[in-house]
Amino acid sequence: MVSARVFAVAPPALAILALSGCSSWGCTDTTAERGKAAARVQVVDTYKQPLHVTASVVDWRLEPHPQVPAEGDWVHFRFRFDGADAYSFDPAVDACAVDSRRVVVGCQTVSSSEAFGPADDPLTGDNWLAVDHPEQVAAVLLIPNDQSYDRPTCERDIKDGGGMHPPEPPGRGDRL
Repeated sequence: MVSARVFAVAPPALAILALSGCSSWGCTDTTAERGKAAARVQVVDTYKQPLHVTASVVDWRLEPHPQVPAEGDWVHFRFRFDGADAYSFDPAVDACAVDSRRVVVGCQTVSSSEAFGPADDPLTGDNWLAVDHPEQVAAVLLIPNDQSYDRPTCERDIKDGGGMHPPEPPGRGDRL
């Protein structure tokens, strides 16, 4: 009689566990492929779907950072996000200084919320990149993959983690 009760209760209990995300066999992590870097990119989500936002490097130059001028030249760059809506989401992309062979010499993530330029161009922002050899910088490029949302990994949260994650940010020496 006990085994009949177990068989009657077990399937619904397993179904509840599976639906609640408590099953470890359903959690998988996947990393999106890095998009092609350029000075102007269409921002895409982790599934390469366009977000209808364009990010671009407006200009860049080498100059001492005003807060640490003794450190020498840094890469000072201005960027722009067209199509970003302050009420919906805050797309972010990696901005990288590269040499003439498109080898990364420094990167950091910039988001549309950092673009609060002067009244005549409120979609622009600026930032600074510290690089070891500023004389090697040939361009500042943006990577189109949105970095604004990275869901938890399966390792950190078996119940709500997993799925597609943005690509890892490029490191010094990576070729774009």
